[in-house]
Amino acid sequence: MSEARRVALVTGGSRGIGRAIVRALASEGWTVAFTWRMREEEARRLAGELGDAARPFRLELLDRARPGALVVEVEEQVGPIAGLVNNAGVRRDALLAALPDGAWDELIDANLGGVFRCCRAVIPLMLQRRAGSIVNVSSVTAVHGLAGQTAYGAAKAGILGLTRCLAREVGSRGVRVNAVIPGFVPTDMVADVPPENVKALRAAEVLPGGVTAASVADAVAFLLSDRAASITGQTLAIDAGLTA
Repeated sequence: MSEARRVALVTGGSRGIGRAIVRALASEGWTVAFTWRMREEEARRLAGELGDAARPFRLELLDRARPGALVVEVEEQVGPIAGLVNNAGVRRDALLAALPDGAWDELIDANLGGVFRCCRAVIPLMLQRRAGSIVNVSSVTAVHGLAGQTAYGAAKAGILGLTRCLAREVGSRGVRVNAVIPGFVPTDMVADVPPENVKALRAAEVLPGGVTAASVADAVAFLLSDRAASITGQTLAIDAGLTA
């Protein structure tokens, strides 16, 4: 099967970095199944813009049964999944001392558990086909601490460990697993971050242009493609040099 016909599943693809990833993959010839949680209108608009290259599906990260059903739907309605991008996430800031157990559990389960469940749903099919590529989207908070994001940062750091271990589990069957760490990208998800936090985070950037959603999307598209055929178990930071 040529790469032009491959199907990618992108979670959280209706806005921000996810939307940029959907567009980047579609421009490279992928057919993209992407998920939305709350903004159905935005998802439908993006699908309409991209035509046959994109199909929207609903996904709630905390619904433990949904990833398995979602993968079945995508395979039946769109085609065999050759690539998975775990981009969807939930951010809710609070200092650790004031963080209730329920909020901690929810953030870990959505951001780390959601990646685990989506990977688990596609891995058996990729192993059967002896081919596939997974890219997990982490966060600069995983490697560069930010006050108020202990739960979010812990989950995103967990994604990096999951990526490395899973790469070793599935590599012998031709399946690759990598991760990206976006730096600060001005999207809707971080619109409520206090300006002083943004300034502190961006102060360590080396490149004056910062990071765009499109630059993250291009890196994801590369890792998902055959151009990265010898790359697995790795983490690529797209952070304008913040962690240099």
